[in-house]
Amino acid sequence: MNELDYVECMVKRKTSPLFVFLKFVCIILAVISALGFMTGIGAIIGMIVTLAFTVFFGFMAFLCNLNSNIEYEYQYCEKEVTVDKILNKNSRKRVGKFETERMEAFGPINSYHLDEFKNKNYQVLDFSDGEVHQPDTRYALYYDGRQKLIMNPDERLVAAVYQVAPRKTFKD
Repeated sequence: MNELDYVECMVKRKTSPLFVFLKFVCIILAVISALGFMTGIGAIIGMIVTLAFTVFFGFMAFLCNLNSNIEYEYQYCEKEVTVDKILNKNSRKRVGKFETERMEAFGPINSYHLDEFKNKNYQVLDFSDGEVHQPDTRYALYYDGRQKLIMNPDERLVAAVYQVAPRKTFKD
């Protein structure tokens, strides 16, 4: 088995300030609702409403916490690139499986080799770290005439895809 037959790469997505802000707002609103429930202000209906608000805001804070800590794992194995989304370092979800035979082009996002694909309408799937570095380290993978994946692969992943599809992979 060649060292490029299986390659994996992890990329941590930049935390969005919006999710951090929403998480703290939801926590504060959940605490305020819980205090209103514990003090027993109002009738039974008021207590039920404050309990519902407490549960709702607590659940929203949980969801914001999950979505504020995202990592993507790219794996190359047996002529397939798979992308997994890892939420809060404990739950994993397969986002997509992409075969290299159906790949149209794979290269740096600003490459002149990809100019012919820029005017076409593709569904854009952003699996990158969420930042534009100087120089830009993101790659675009055009897949099956429908999707454009934006990724931050390392050199080993690019080399593994290049080994299988050298005419479709660009390194410039």
